[in-house]
Amino acid sequence: MITRKPTLDMLEEWKSIWKQYKDILKPNRKSGKELIEYLQNKYILTEIDEKRAADIIIYNVTMNEVYAEKLPAGKTPIPRAFYLENAGNGEIFYRDENKDPNSIWSGDITRIFVGIDEVTGFFTVEGSTMLWDEICAFQGLDEKDLQNFACVAQYINALKRFDLLKDILPD
Repeated sequence: MITRKPTLDMLEEWKSIWKQYKDILKPNRKSGKELIEYLQNKYILTEIDEKRAADIIIYNVTMNEVYAEKLPAGKTPIPRAFYLENAGNGEIFYRDENKDPNSIWSGDITRIFVGIDEVTGFFTVEGSTMLWDEICAFQGLDEKDLQNFACVAQYINALKRFDLLKDILPD
């Protein structure tokens, strides 16, 4: 998860990761509906039915060129917003040892917000870089993402965070 303006060193590192993996990776991107199903099966979520939350998701999809391109002609985003509860499997994200000291979310987290567009698969997480990385690792990449060094580097780093890189590499 990118939480600050990338430095030149970060960009070079991402390009290096992309060069290393670009010819190995295959499209495997899951849909927004699959992301929601994954989260609902693993964690306790409380759906948020607020216009402001939906608007945040819609705005991010329509104003971000990468996601706007994923929106099929004539379709509009279908936003879904949730709080991931500090209960069951979700407790792990609220533990001090899992808070990222370099993140803007390193303070006292009381609720973790998850926003997903069912149409494009866009997702956002506020309050946990760890959860963002888990969703990124689960979602995968499409053909267009595979050409974007930042997308590939975030995906590879997310896989590494959960020791899942070996699962996508050829034997």
